[in-house]
Amino acid sequence: MSRKNFANSHMTEEITEEAPSAASSAETETPALPQESTVTQEEFDRLKSDRDSLLDRLARVQAEFDNARKREVRERSEFRDYAIANTVEQFLPVLDNFQLALKSTGTVEQLRAGVELIVKQMEEALRTLNVQPVEAVGAEFDPRVHEALDMVEKPDLPDHQVFDEVRRGYRIKDRLLRPALVRVASNPQQKEA
Repeated sequence: MSRKNFANSHMTEEITEEAPSAASSAETETPALPQESTVTQEEFDRLKSDRDSLLDRLARVQAEFDNARKREVRERSEFRDYAIANTVEQFLPVLDNFQLALKSTGTVEQLRAGVELIVKQMEEALRTLNVQPVEAVGAEFDPRVHEALDMVEKPDLPDHQVFDEVRRGYRIKDRLLRPALVRVASNPQQKEA
């Protein structure tokens, strides 16, 4: 074997022996570099323009979203203020009449008659706001709309019937604003039967 052939064969053995370890270390250390592709200046400028256009569009969408959120918060606040103003407007005449009653120098009977008119005016204002009283006296006790103050033994009334309303309860449609505070009849004769 000539010197040149010997060197080449010896080198080939070294390369084949080292090649697997070099390949395995290349996989664990760094990923293989992608082959270079050539991009023309026109393609590069087009891609850059597309990227800039998308970034600009994203910024506009984010600004529109922020503006919509701020507008919704402002509109909700304005609606709440309008609803409160509409409600308060219903009660201003009632307040005026209470103030007139306080200045009144009439008799007790006249003052009582005036307060009764104010109560009717207040009930009318509540009706215009769709606030309805909870049915109480004469109704069967219902823990969903009544709050029992106490139970009193009443042999002449049905068991669990409301016989006295201490504080009126109110609701708007199906929503209970506050339960009626009531006294409930307890009839031991009906419990035994």
